[in-house]
Amino acid sequence: MQFLVRALGATPALVLALSASAQTADKASLYPAAAAGDGATTGGYNLSRWAEDWRTLCDPAKRVDPIDALKCVKLTPSGDVYVTFSGEARLRVNHTTNPNLRDSRAQRQDIVRLVGGADLHVGEHLRVYAEVAHGGIGGVELGAPAATLRNDVAVQQLFVEAKGRIADVDVGARYGRQEFVDGPNLLVSQRDNNTIRYTVNGLRAWARTGTMRIDAFDLKPTQYGDLGTEDDVIDPARRFSGVTLGFVVPKGWFGGSKLYVDPFFWRRRNKVGAWGGRVGPATRYYLGTHVFGEAGRVTIDWTVNHQWGQFRDQKIDAWHLLFAQNVRVGNGTGAPRLGFHADYASGGGGYGDGKLRNAYAPFGNNIYYSYGLFLTPSNLITVAPTFSVSPVPVLRLSGAVQRAWRANVHDAVYRASGAPFAGTQNVRDARIGDVLQLQAVWTLSPRLSLTGRYEHLAAGPSLTKAGYASADFLAGWLSFRF
Repeated sequence: MQFLVRALGATPALVLALSASAQTADKASLYPAAAAGDGATTGGYNLSRWAEDWRTLCDPAKRVDPIDALKCVKLTPSGDVYVTFSGEARLRVNHTTNPNLRDSRAQRQDIVRLVGGADLHVGEHLRVYAEVAHGGIGGVELGAPAATLRNDVAVQQLFVEAKGRIADVDVGARYGRQEFVDGPNLLVSQRDNNTIRYTVNGLRAWARTGTMRIDAFDLKPTQYGDLGTEDDVIDPARRFSGVTLGFVVPKGWFGGSKLYVDPFFWRRRNKVGAWGGRVGPATRYYLGTHVFGEAGRVTIDWTVNHQWGQFRDQKIDAWHLLFAQNVRVGNGTGAPRLGFHADYASGGGGYGDGKLRNAYAPFGNNIYYSYGLFLTPSNLITVAPTFSVSPVPVLRLSGAVQRAWRANVHDAVYRASGAPFAGTQNVRDARIGDVLQLQAVWTLSPRLSLTGRYEHLAAGPSLTKAGYASADFLAGWLSFRF
């Protein structure tokens, strides 16, 4: 809890500095919220609950049920000080055949997530956000569940934020434990698949105009225990810092587009980096660009980044080339979307041969390639046609058929944890396998949804020749949030 003490000690000076030169902001950030690095908000809801804006519900006439009253609880008659409460309950079952791709008894995970949050707003310039979470798990063949799956209670987020407006520039800073998603989803994510989400501790600061922004950060990950709040500590071995820029592409360039270009320069330091059974200090730099958004019927999400640095006595020289795109076939938001993603994550040197060419995501979205956590963007080439469609407004169907190869056959196949499938480094076949993905999301109400997911990994020779098997993953979860 020391980070909160330091945050509260530093905040008054920051608020005074902002308030002295800032004009009262009567509206949100000038920069488009969808591209400000806080994740997507749909129907008022965001994965990061502090990114939601429920100020309209401060007017009782705009509330439709008693729960709406929890979104704006006024603590002063004027309403300048108010609290927004949020919560989530998720019940989930996972069934995985051949867990860890070994011919063995199937695993079943019965998972419960409970989250409660409070967002205290003190005027226009100051807020404090707190969020606690519980993760429970039972089932069959569980092994030793990670603390992100089983945790009696965790302080998932706890930060203080100050913001204001200087001339025509929105400025702000956030300090404490927080989710950080300012970058390509495959590189940085809160990892919603986990029961307890991935969070970091430290400072994020920004300056934004209507067409450009700059965000700077210095963060350390949370090292979760599985008991109470006191065993969730700041990881002393890892540190993630850097700068991300953002630019709005003029709409006239592509006939009314909503496109954004985000160059970034990051550094990740890890005192206990591991490759090929070797452990040692690693410093990795990232220089790249993220281009995303919509142009007419086309949606794109493209990332190119080069990585360099040092792991033990090895120089790092790696690349990510990540391209996802689709096109809407028809009119309306529910029209079918057809597309594909094609990705390259360099590999080689993971076992100490020459330069370390394995690309590595700081804490990306592990489920993108497989909810079964079979693959990760390191030593990987994938091509996957994709589709999504809403036959009725409350139902969304999506799927993909993903083909996967190794970029370098002298290095291993890596799973989502970053660990290798042992022995695959000795197999010289490039084909990893194919992954069929199907998902249905039924939105029973704005607050309640039911999701079903099926995947089949057809193992290729680079896995089967090392003794690994094909696997099926089947999951269903019911999620309620307010």
